[in-house]
Amino acid sequence: MKKASGFEIIAARCWNLLNEGKPFTPIFVIGTYLLFHAGDWTEAGFWGPALSGLISILPLLAVYYWYDFPLLLRNYLWFPLLGYLVIWNEYHLALSFTALGLFYFFTVFFWGTFYYHLRIGTSWMNFTRFWKLVLKNSDSTSGNAAEQMPKFLLLLGLWETQYLLAAQESFLTASNVGTAAAFTAGVWLYSWILHRYLFDWKPKESEGYTADKPSDGKEISTKVIVIVIDGMRKDRYDAANTPFLDKLRLEGTEYTLMETVYPARTVVCFSSMFTGTYPREHGIKSNMVWKLGIKVESIFDSLRKVGKKGRLLGIAHLIDSMGDDVESVTAVMHNDLADRNIINRAKKIMAEQNPDLLVAQLIGTDQTGHSMGVLYDEYIVKIEEADRLIEEFVGWMEGRGMMDNTTLLICADHGQADGIGGHGHLDEGERFVPFFLYGPDIAKGKRVETRESLISVAPTLAYLLGAPYPSHSRGRVLAEAVERRKEVRA
Repeated sequence: MKKASGFEIIAARCWNLLNEGKPFTPIFVIGTYLLFHAGDWTEAGFWGPALSGLISILPLLAVYYWYDFPLLLRNYLWFPLLGYLVIWNEYHLALSFTALGLFYFFTVFFWGTFYYHLRIGTSWMNFTRFWKLVLKNSDSTSGNAAEQMPKFLLLLGLWETQYLLAAQESFLTASNVGTAAAFTAGVWLYSWILHRYLFDWKPKESEGYTADKPSDGKEISTKVIVIVIDGMRKDRYDAANTPFLDKLRLEGTEYTLMETVYPARTVVCFSSMFTGTYPREHGIKSNMVWKLGIKVESIFDSLRKVGKKGRLLGIAHLIDSMGDDVESVTAVMHNDLADRNIINRAKKIMAEQNPDLLVAQLIGTDQTGHSMGVLYDEYIVKIEEADRLIEEFVGWMEGRGMMDNTTLLICADHGQADGIGGHGHLDEGERFVPFFLYGPDIAKGKRVETRESLISVAPTLAYLLGAPYPSHSRGRVLAEAVERRKEVRA
């Protein structure tokens, strides 16, 4: 299986500018406005008024960049748009319909059909389903139509209004600027109130650092294998036919209320899982990573302190946070081959490098959710495929004597909501993830039903492998899952 090329790594970062809702909004608004006025570019009187209009809406662009309006909050975005129509009595129907057409072309055909066909091999007819998924999506990505539409319609409408006023007056008068400024201030206050009193679903964060007693350099497991089935929604996993994973879960220790972190984006979740702390501390706050690299120690750093080695096998954008600890794989392949190729690569890593910790990211389930939806049969099929591949990998390990004192940890980094498998703001289906451990030192048939957090992964791995906790670890060691045998390796 090919590694992710340098071009793919850069392309993945560029794609996140269009995929993440925050950067998409200004990019789409500016791009759409310039396309709409393409015939005016050569006119001497266009650029000055257009620039004046853009400057007048920059504060509103900043408000809409700063505040997400996911889940139920997106419904409140229509009121500022209505306020604009009442105050200025301007409709700009041609510009509005152009914007709507471009938005649905980008999301439904370019993203939902063309992009996914080239990248993972979905059908050229995927648009017949994808348009419905865009309307249902509730997370703050560019594919959340109910959030993006009122945002860009208001921004474009106000820009065009200010442009026309500037063109008529040769400049924007103090009255025009003042009205726009007062309106923007009202939208900011409205947004602040909504987020202050309605945005209340973030998980509670731990205050202190990991306080559990360390393992004093005594390893419990010789190896730990972590397999993260990216985007596996808990209730859909329960509905799938997964005999091998069920065996591991029932014969190991399961955490039934394992909660992901906020925001539940893949790079954010992996960063939190393997540092033991939150985005505010490790610095990775979305898949769009502006400054590369985590700010704190990871479990891979902890292992190096005791002469051990860990590897993270995953797709290119995990490099943005974990750097050289990532064995990258290309994500540009047919989705039916993705997890098969990742498991083959995992075997090669174990055969050639034999790390003490291997983390492998299976991506087929997540990609199917994003491209085809989580409530369709194709999503279940990918979970069942992951079950068979994990069984194959464990069997391969057993055949080489690598499972004698090895702990398996199976989990998802986040769930997925309805629509285009959105995840980030913890809609139904996103918050709680499958999570269980299995191995010779893991309690058999145990279910832990207290609420836990994925930040416990890093300190638990350190505990199992006899390494110090990462420097900023705040997670709790999942020690109740461990039943040490009499002999504990020093």
